[in-house]
Amino acid sequence: MAKAGIATRSVDLEPIDRLEEKVKLLVGMIDRLRADHSQAAEENARLSRELDSARARLSDAESTGSEMLALREERDLIRSRVDDMLQQIESLNL
Repeated sequence: MAKAGIATRSVDLEPIDRLEEKVKLLVGMIDRLRADHSQAAEENARLSRELDSARARLSDAESTGSEMLALREERDLIRSRVDDMLQQIESLNL
């Protein structure tokens, strides 16, 4: 009868052993997920910094573009005034 008690005991522990193995697998999965989350957060922070940098460069480029447009308009105005002065000088017939 002692053998029957030992056999029953080993059968009763089998579900607990399976549960223990599943819990270990779950803990391992949680650890991997935490590591992945940490890595994703670091990548997100890096990409946010890159995005801020790109936005700053875009703002500088837009500012430079506006400045170039203003300088071209000023150049055209000066060119027009110089042309007018040259025409006035030519009309003097000196």
